Amino acid sequence: MAFIERTLTEAGKPVRKARKPSLWSQAFRRLLKNKLAVSGLVVVVFMFVICFLGPVFSPYADNKINMAAMNRAPSLQHWLGTDRLGRDVLTRVLQAGRISLTVGLASMVLSVFLGTFLGAVAGYYRGIVDQVIMRIADLLLTIPGLPLLFIFGALLSDWKVPTDYRMYIVMLMLSLVNWPGLARMVRGQMLSLREREFMQAAVVLGLRDRRKLIHHLIPNLVPLIIVMATLNIGGAILSESVLSFFGLGVMPPTPTWGNMIDAANNMIDFQQHPWLWIPPGVSIFATVIAINIFGDGLRDVLDPKMKR
Repeated sequence: MAFIERTLTEAGKPVRKARKPSLWSQAFRRLLKNKLAVSGLVVVVFMFVICFLGPVFSPYADNKINMAAMNRAPSLQHWLGTDRLGRDVLTRVLQAGRISLTVGLASMVLSVFLGTFLGAVAGYYRGIVDQVIMRIADLLLTIPGLPLLFIFGALLSDWKVPTDYRMYIVMLMLSLVNWPGLARMVRGQMLSLREREFMQAAVVLGLRDRRKLIHHLIPNLVPLIIVMATLNIGGAILSESVLSFFGLGVMPPTPTWGNMIDAANNMIDFQQHPWLWIPPGVSIFATVIAINIFGDGLRDVLDPKMKR
């Protein structure tokens, strides 16, 4: 609802004048008109809610082994059947979703922080600082991300890193691989923004560099950062699932969507027990597609220059 302010006319009578909606409220209204993006957001919110709250109400959340109920087909008691250890597959999928979504979200936050900070510093100070940061980013960009993650994962297995700590190390691995692309985009925008009139005014006023970056430059990069952060979540979830599928990411007994599919990668399970690999596969597909659709909608709304 628009804010209302009172003004006086020449006749002295009060007249209500509607203020123009802010840019963020306009962007939000345009986003709501994009039904595809809204549907993607609904799916993402649903996946987060059901994965984090669903296991709380499940009677099988303790993951007790029940050999008498192993590899049972879906039924009223076990909606998605049981695995080779008699554990409820639906509960395992929801618990795996917690880990996969947490890894994707945490690695996105770390990569966005690194990319924004390093890109902003490189674009603002330029010179030797820019050269060092960008050459490191170029070096990482020349190496394909997935093989690099495989190397890191193999080192974790060789060093026998405990299972409880692998999830956190995977977050760091994904953030280290994903920050260079965002840093280059932030640097490019920073080089453009520092030549604008408001930055020339800030120089005349003698503001400190920290104040220029935090209060004037980085706020103008928020739309770009939001869009890139949203799209990075889907990529991080997919990368974590690939690593776990190949046994180089989060290891059992900690469940993730990737290692659940890996546990059912033999021909017998593929043909006779499809409930072991279809639910986690569908979860990965639906979540990543929904995040990318929502990210595309955000890009169209917040960054018209990049509109498809």
